[in-house]
Amino acid sequence: MTGIKVKGRKRYYWWNNWAGIACLVLILVATPILTIVFKLFDTPGTHWEYISSRLYSVYLSGTLLILLGVALCTLVIGVGMAWLVSAYDFPGRKELEWLLILPLAFPSYMMAYAYVGLLEFTGPVHTFIRQFTGWKINGPLIDIMNTPGAIFIFSMSLFPYVYVVCRTSFISRSREVQEAAYLLGSSSLQTFFRIALPLARPAIAGGIALASMEVLNDYGTVKYFGLDTFTTGIFRAWFSFGDLNTGVRLAAMLTILVMVLIWLEHKSRGNRGWVTRSTSSSPPLRTPLKGSGLFIGGLAGIAVLCISFIFPLAQLVYWVIQTAHKIINHEFWILVLRSFTLATFTSMLIVILATILLYALRLSTFGWIRYVTGIASLGYAIPGAVIAVGVMSPTIGFDKWLLAMKGGNGGLLLSSTVFMLIFAYCVRFMAVGYNAIDAGFQKTGKHVNEAARTLGSNSWNTLWKVDLPIVKNSIAAGLLLTFVDVIKELPLTLILRPFNFHTLATKAFDMATNEQVPEAANASLIVILTGVIPIILLNRIIRNKA
Repeated sequence: MTGIKVKGRKRYYWWNNWAGIACLVLILVATPILTIVFKLFDTPGTHWEYISSRLYSVYLSGTLLILLGVALCTLVIGVGMAWLVSAYDFPGRKELEWLLILPLAFPSYMMAYAYVGLLEFTGPVHTFIRQFTGWKINGPLIDIMNTPGAIFIFSMSLFPYVYVVCRTSFISRSREVQEAAYLLGSSSLQTFFRIALPLARPAIAGGIALASMEVLNDYGTVKYFGLDTFTTGIFRAWFSFGDLNTGVRLAAMLTILVMVLIWLEHKSRGNRGWVTRSTSSSPPLRTPLKGSGLFIGGLAGIAVLCISFIFPLAQLVYWVIQTAHKIINHEFWILVLRSFTLATFTSMLIVILATILLYALRLSTFGWIRYVTGIASLGYAIPGAVIAVGVMSPTIGFDKWLLAMKGGNGGLLLSSTVFMLIFAYCVRFMAVGYNAIDAGFQKTGKHVNEAARTLGSNSWNTLWKVDLPIVKNSIAAGLLLTFVDVIKELPLTLILRPFNFHTLATKAFDMATNEQVPEAANASLIVILTGVIPIILLNRIIRNKA
């Protein structure tokens, strides 16, 4: 049986209006990814042979080396800091545990600009050493514009991904398990390696996977440091060679690398159970630090905070004080307004689309709807440069078709417009809004919705009058998180922005690459301070769950 008759019409049990809307959203969001797949079967670009024979191994080795280094560093720093604030008690612990999340607000490429300024010959570190030690050092104190320097920058800005999920795992572990370990004679260190670390393995794998995806998405840092990765290869193929097909092939290879990372993360979990059966809500035991332990633990936490956030932020503030009178003018505030307006409109659109997907899943008993909504939120795992190439190709093809329909008269309707940029943002950040709102729907359950439907309310009225008021806090969180992500996004915006169109991120990047790093600090500081807001929100969510 495939359907039933309703007043002369045949209604299929596997279809409704919400399912249809969800499928339309899926088609829009999945089009760029499918374009990359189909383009692989096209004729290779004119520069593909050159890139594949000479630079392919460079791109692959450079990308993998950075990924490996960042994975190891974020593992050590993130897990170490999470265990410090979860297992031990010391003065300032409560403040340190949320301050260590702040580096997430610092885009990697902006941290790179700050550290180059800190360590250059005329920077504060070099100047201090010359004045107070009398040492004569030519050139920068430490040259970080290389692969180890990039690993350092990425690790300092991305370790909070591992820190946040591990901290949540450590503070939610069963207190009874802890006490049992101590009663059996285990020390704090043994408890960490034998109990806490194995239980946190899925969280660690997920955090490293998120950090790795951010590394693959980065363009500003590797471009500024002059490194060869897949992302710089995509930009080189498009902007230097004008060869879209070659860029598509590199984008496809980068996508495969991302998929491998996701598969490895899921594979590492296997079929093993990682939960505790305890229902205790007691806070975890914390060992007070005393003597040398207090000194070492406190010093380690403060050092990581200073290196990852306070020092680079102080450098940017110093540059802003020096250059604000030249940069902050009417045009600068127009740039700020344009960036905030674009991010606001995009985040509202993403939240609307994400709500439609989630409501379709909520109302439907069809198993395939879950796959539709899952695929529609895959964009966040795909690097921005890949999505940009995937959006550009079908949009240009659609414009060419429109021109042919009009007899070749007129200009391009969608290509090189803000529409194409917003479309790409929706593909890239759909998962951010989706996951935030999904958390709200999961808490309310379906019984409220079903009660309203039983009383005669249709699906639209139930959504507007019942569900949305209940999940309004989750919607606000989704708006805020997507807003910040759009403000920070660089590679996607660089490829798809209209001519002479700047956002705060692209303006900072252009100034820095044109040797105007102090001037770039003004736009960078606004981006960073904007990103601090969801960090505070994230900390409150974690504390409420703890």
